[in-house]
Amino acid sequence: MSVTSLIVTYNHAAYIETAIESALAQQTECRHEILISEDCSTDGTREIVRTYAERHPERIRLLLSDTNLHSNEVVARGFRAATGDFVALLDGDDYWLGQDKLQRQVDFLTAHPACALCFHNARTETGDPEKTWNWTDDRQPEITTLEDILRGNYIATCSAMFRRGLVTIPAWYADFFPITDWPLYILHAEKGDIGYIDEVMGVYRLHPEGLFSPASQDEKHAAIHRFYLKMNDCLERRLEPQLHAGMFRYFIEWAEAYRARGDVVRASRCLSQARDARPWARPRDAVRFAANRLHLLGKTKTDARAST
Repeated sequence: MSVTSLIVTYNHAAYIETAIESALAQQTECRHEILISEDCSTDGTREIVRTYAERHPERIRLLLSDTNLHSNEVVARGFRAATGDFVALLDGDDYWLGQDKLQRQVDFLTAHPACALCFHNARTETGDPEKTWNWTDDRQPEITTLEDILRGNYIATCSAMFRRGLVTIPAWYADFFPITDWPLYILHAEKGDIGYIDEVMGVYRLHPEGLFSPASQDEKHAAIHRFYLKMNDCLERRLEPQLHAGMFRYFIEWAEAYRARGDVVRASRCLSQARDARPWARPRDAVRFAANRLHLLGKTKTDARAST
């Protein structure tokens, strides 16, 4: 039995040492290798990871880009190079807590052979001690499935461990950057269940230099809308009903949330994005869409009369 820690990094000079140290601190009963996939940083990150590899040549291997790839190939090559039976992901600006995180996930996957991957909770840090929260909802069940992960990404990247060898990472995966983890969860969930350990064992840093999280909510909605449509094409529509159901639920819930806040513009935009989930996977989706559309039309007409 063996495990690979895959650390993916670009311009993380302020954070990368903490990430590497948290991987080195792991105590495992099996062989543990650390792969660091570095994408031609310009801020000194490469020099830091090289120093660590020189100090720990028996434990750390480097995968270095000649030029900045700015794609998910930086992750894919790590999966191809990994030798462990399991692969744990860690972005270079995040870090793990405790010394038994990896071993507990190895034990979980060993005890749950039907699971293709597992994850745990993570603490989100913003730099402000009063603004932290847990990534995963308290109601998260121990076992979820492909249908669940298609409804939205509830897994923090720093928490995921995969059973290696179940999936050959397809060429199209490289173009989903900066969404790196969600396609991997979907591909693995086609092969088995998703397990959950209800404990905070990692930290997800939310900072202005991040690639996706600092985007505005409108930008995130647009990116996720593109994600669903592109994923459907890349999977050659083999999961179209499930993807449509997931896309509809994601955007109809946002539309209803904006509607409750009185934000008609954003509610209408999300409703339009939900409409692209047609043909409806379930008859009740059409009813729910129509009810929201009628409500928003009525709200718009009421506002128009009030302004005259």
